[in-house]
Amino acid sequence: MRARPRRWLVPLLLCLSLAACGGAKEDEDTAKTSSGLTVSLAPAQYQPLARAAVVSGPVSAFEEMQLGVELSGQRVTALKVDVGQSVRKGQVLLELDHRTLDSELAQAEASLRQAQASLSLAQVSYERGAKLAAQQLISAGNLDELRATRVQAEAQTATARAGRDAAQLRRDFAELRAPADGVISKRLVQAGQVVSAGTELLRLIRDGRLEWRAELPEEQLATVAVGNTVELPYGGQTITGRIRAVSPGVDAQTRTGTVYADLPEPGALKPGVFVEGRILTGAGRALMVPSAAVVQRDGHSYVFTMKDAQTVQRKRVRTGQTSQGKVEILEGLKEGERVVAEGAGFLGDGDRVRAVSAQAAENKTP
Repeated sequence: MRARPRRWLVPLLLCLSLAACGGAKEDEDTAKTSSGLTVSLAPAQYQPLARAAVVSGPVSAFEEMQLGVELSGQRVTALKVDVGQSVRKGQVLLELDHRTLDSELAQAEASLRQAQASLSLAQVSYERGAKLAAQQLISAGNLDELRATRVQAEAQTATARAGRDAAQLRRDFAELRAPADGVISKRLVQAGQVVSAGTELLRLIRDGRLEWRAELPEEQLATVAVGNTVELPYGGQTITGRIRAVSPGVDAQTRTGTVYADLPEPGALKPGVFVEGRILTGAGRALMVPSAAVVQRDGHSYVFTMKDAQTVQRKRVRTGQTSQGKVEILEGLKEGERVVAEGAGFLGDGDRVRAVSAQAAENKTP
C-alpha cells in the first residue's frame, strides 16, 4: 500500500525556500555596497583667477609692401636682393636696362645747356641795349626786341630744364629702390625678364614688423582692450606681444571680431604661422573644481555630486577657462557643492560609491 505524503511538509519547504531567497538578496545588497567604487570628493570654491581669452590666429606682416617698376618693356639686368634679406631705405633692389634712357638724358642735358647759353647771350644783349637806350643811342623799339629775345630765351631754358628733369626721372625709374627699411618676403622676378609697369616684382615687410591676428567671438571680444598682454607659446619659448587694435564691430554672419597684437620681438615666429595665444584680460574670482572632476560625454561637460550618502548623480555644467589643474564652472554648480574629484570617469548616474575627502585620499596615497 503506497504511503501518502504528509501535508505539513509542504508549508515547511515553502518557508525554507523563501528564507533562502531572502538571504541571497541580502547577500547581493551587501556585496553591491561593499563593491562600490571609492571616490574622493572636493568642494566647488571661489578662487582668484587670471582672466584670459585663449584663441588661435595667424602671424602676419604689420605692413607688407608690393613693389614694382613704373616702366614697361624694359629688361631686368641686375637683381640685387633675395628672399629673407634685410634692406635699408633707398637701397637699390633691381636695375632695368637703361642704355636708351641714358641717351635720352644726355640729349636733354645738352638741350638745356644750349638753352642756357642762348639765355646768357640774350641777357647780356638786353643789358647792353638798356645802357645804349639810356644814352638815346638806340630806339625804344630796339630795346623792346632785346627784351622779348631775353624772355623767349628764359622760356626755352625752362622748357629744356623740364625735359631734362623728365629724362632724369625716367632714368631713375630704371632702378627699383626700397621705400623703407624692411625684409624681402617674396620675389616674383628673375634677371633677364622683361617687365611691365605696375606688375608686382618684390614684396617687402616694412621694418620687419610682425603682428598676430585672431578672430574672437563677440562675448570674448568685449573683454579685450588695447594694451592687453598676449602670450604666444612657440618653439619652446613664449613670445610676448601687446594688443594694438580691436575691431570696433563684429561680422554680421560669423559674429566675430578681430584683434591685432604687436610682436616687438617675434623670435622664431614667421609670417603665416598659425599659433594659439592667451590674451590676458585681467584678474577676478571664479567657481573652480578640479579638472579631473569634469567629464565629457555626448559633447557636453558633466560633474558627479552626492545624491545621498552612497549614491552619485550626474549634473551638466558649463565650463570656462582652465588654470593650474582646475576648471572654471560658469553654470550648473553652486559654491560648496561637493563633486567627485577622482574616479568621475568611471561613474554613471545613480551609481553607488564609497566617498572620502580629497585630503583623506591624498593621505592614503603612498
